[in-house]
Amino acid sequence: MNDTFLQACRGERTAHTPVWFMRQAGRYLPQYQKVRNKISFLELCKTPELAAEVTRQPIDIFGFDAAILFSDILIPMEAMNLDLDFHEGKGPIFAHPVRSHKAVDELVVPVPEESVPFVLETIRLLRSTLQIPLIGFAGAPFTLATYLIEGGSSKVFLHTKKMMFQEPKLYHNLLAKITACTSAYLQAQARAGAQALQLFDSWVGILAPCDYEEFALPYVRSIISDLRAVTDVPIIYFANNGATLTRLTTTVGADVLGFDWRLPIGDAVARAGNHAVQGNLDPLALFLPKEKLEARIKSMLTDSRDARGYIFNLGHGILPETPPDQVKIAVEAVHRFSGKS
Repeated sequence: MNDTFLQACRGERTAHTPVWFMRQAGRYLPQYQKVRNKISFLELCKTPELAAEVTRQPIDIFGFDAAILFSDILIPMEAMNLDLDFHEGKGPIFAHPVRSHKAVDELVVPVPEESVPFVLETIRLLRSTLQIPLIGFAGAPFTLATYLIEGGSSKVFLHTKKMMFQEPKLYHNLLAKITACTSAYLQAQARAGAQALQLFDSWVGILAPCDYEEFALPYVRSIISDLRAVTDVPIIYFANNGATLTRLTTTVGADVLGFDWRLPIGDAVARAGNHAVQGNLDPLALFLPKEKLEARIKSMLTDSRDARGYIFNLGHGILPETPPDQVKIAVEAVHRFSGKS
């Protein structure tokens, strides 16, 4: 088995730099589209055989060093007694945003084996066939809360911040329930066989450091502390657009810190201290000409040489418009320049 990814997570020496991409299974792949055109996105997430198939597709095509479970961060939120739908062009929609004490009281903290058995079955199916590590994941509580409060995606997060600042008790009650749900969900993924776990804090970069410390950090720490009590799988924390938060994100308890492209990888390594580092090619850099893309990757590998452990990744998810041939160039360059024979 190729376990360079797990070795890097643990800060061990690796024969080559492992590489995987966020959203590596998805819309940029014709093979994915062939499956997706027959079924809705939510149905795909809830059909273990198909979810496992699209998880494996980029591994078979590009030779990534880790697979990430095909699912969505909002799947466990639906299980909390919420109506979730995905609209083309609009993204996820919660028809009834959570903005009152009554709405929070009506949320349930589900038992994962009962509420999302399809996710756990997908993990088991993948573990029986993959020859590389499988990453499970969840959204971090603040990021999940923004979707519930806003009713979907947002540009300014007006309702979220209004609740934080004007109704902090309501906000913290909501975050406590989301945290309990997410903690149980990740523990169940580990029991099912996930070999690493990533917490996606996709929207946390909208917070000032003082607000992150009060309204987001305690909940991330709580989840990781819960996981530490029951499993030793590596934990990755990705705070998107979080360069201003690194003094605090280094304290969450994760093994690996993921960084977006707004911070040079050498600076990320310096700030990460005793953590392994994951990142951080701009997803749109995959549109560079081959020679320039390879040069940028080579430079990143050089600049990350002092990391306790290094995992090459994008600074956020791969975009649907990305040509698959560019992904192949990137993966091959990481392997070639880092010494994989």
